[in-house]
Amino acid sequence: MIDERIIISDLADELQVRKQTLFKVLKRIGIQTVMRREISRRNQNVATITSSEASAIRDELRRTTGSKQPNQSDENSTTFCADDVGMFYLIQLEPEYDSGRFKVGFTTSPDGRLRKHRCSAPFAQYLQDWPCRRTWEKAAIDCVTNGCEQLHTEVFRTTSIAEVASKANAFFSIMPTMDASLSLIEDSEEPYIASA
Repeated sequence: MIDERIIISDLADELQVRKQTLFKVLKRIGIQTVMRREISRRNQNVATITSSEASAIRDELRRTTGSKQPNQSDENSTTFCADDVGMFYLIQLEPEYDSGRFKVGFTTSPDGRLRKHRCSAPFAQYLQDWPCRRTWEKAAIDCVTNGCEQLHTEVFRTTSIAEVASKANAFFSIMPTMDASLSLIEDSEEPYIASA
């Protein structure tokens, strides 16, 4: 019997992880995808694996995250890999010259994110961060930037940076509690201020 092929994006949806996470797992355990045209997706070429390979991926995610997979004794449990859990940050880009210009977003490496932003905004200051799941990022941005002027994708201007931080505190106070220390990969000497 021929093993039915599973589309990687469908498996990612089932496991509630990003496709990129699955491709990392595939590489780590030595599984090669097979590309095929999918009529139900406007004849796009999609990456597929066999159902037995999908089981191996589920087992690997369970092993490496220590989490239950959905539909296993707790229907509300969700698997999140290390790069799906991190911090939502608030960076003030030009504190001296344009104190209302700020950047918000998700990162798994706060120090690295600040270092990258300092390439284009050398005086940027890391103001605050909150434990966050990657899937919360868009909602968090929409919430904390309500009433702000959008300058770029995740860059905004406000009349009160304290009000933005207050909105973020309110947003994250109603989100599930989580231990962000499980996911942060710190390898930088550059300090940042973190308070949730």
